[in-house]
Amino acid sequence: MNSSESLDAWSDLSVVRPGRVLVTGADGLIGRAVVAALVEAGVGVTALSPKWDRPSPADRIVTGDATEVDDVSDGLADVDAVVHLGAIAHRDLAPPYEVYRTNTSATFNVLSQAGQRGISRAVIASSINAFGVPMNHHDVQPAYFPIDEEIPTQIDDWYSLSKRSDELTAAMAASHWGIDVLAVRLPHVASLDSLRGYAAQAAPAPERLVREGWSYLDLRDAVRVLLLGLVVPFDGAHVIAVAARDTLLATDTTTLLDRYAPGVPRRRAFTGRDSLIDTTRAANLLGFSPRHSIHASEGSGPAPAPVGAPQ
Repeated sequence: MNSSESLDAWSDLSVVRPGRVLVTGADGLIGRAVVAALVEAGVGVTALSPKWDRPSPADRIVTGDATEVDDVSDGLADVDAVVHLGAIAHRDLAPPYEVYRTNTSATFNVLSQAGQRGISRAVIASSINAFGVPMNHHDVQPAYFPIDEEIPTQIDDWYSLSKRSDELTAAMAASHWGIDVLAVRLPHVASLDSLRGYAAQAAPAPERLVREGWSYLDLRDAVRVLLLGLVVPFDGAHVIAVAARDTLLATDTTTLLDRYAPGVPRRRAFTGRDSLIDTTRAANLLGFSPRHSIHASEGSGPAPAPVGAPQ
């Protein structure tokens, strides 16, 4: 991914940039893109991962586990901020206890050590699944659309529980040690080509993704919101939801809701392919607005903002 567009998150000369950032999960899809963007910005990067599929451009490499005290302590040396992405990224990738233990232990380990060292800022990857409905094995729907950060939780699986627990850990760390933490509820994130393939697979059975509002986010936008989280001034712990401005499918949002979620209350009207994720908090806190759509033609620029959306 060309990371240069992510750097405009830091184009304001008044922004205080970190001198060195620890990135956990640095060999993953988002981790590699974040590391590349930070390196391009001239920021020192300590990259932590238990394994490496290919070399990292980070100037300091720590091969280790985010759940291990000594590995994280090593990774935090001389660090000013943290992007914590290290996790088991799905309910079905490991046994239940391993998923929950790994995710919650890693987040507590990273944030508690960072807080005790006096590190002032951390950004962590939460998930749209933190409210529980998307992976719930019962026949449930979101309490309303668009989905926001205050939507009632219906947690039914260990991965969703781990992500909600991580958000609570962020709040604890902010309260106890004074570290400012941003937890970003990410939907499905991938490169543009991969997202288009994902959409093609989803199109024959739209009902599969109704509970997450057919949401997605281009990898470039994911990197940009994480970089903003490192530098935009705020105090305490915050949870923000992010997603593209439109839905994954090539069908109008109202048509999708009428067919697949007719009984779910709607808190506003939807025009065209409007997103079903409310990103108002991300806009207000960070000035973040997603730019990329799988429905935009190549070279046509970012997707237009829906009526009433923050610019």
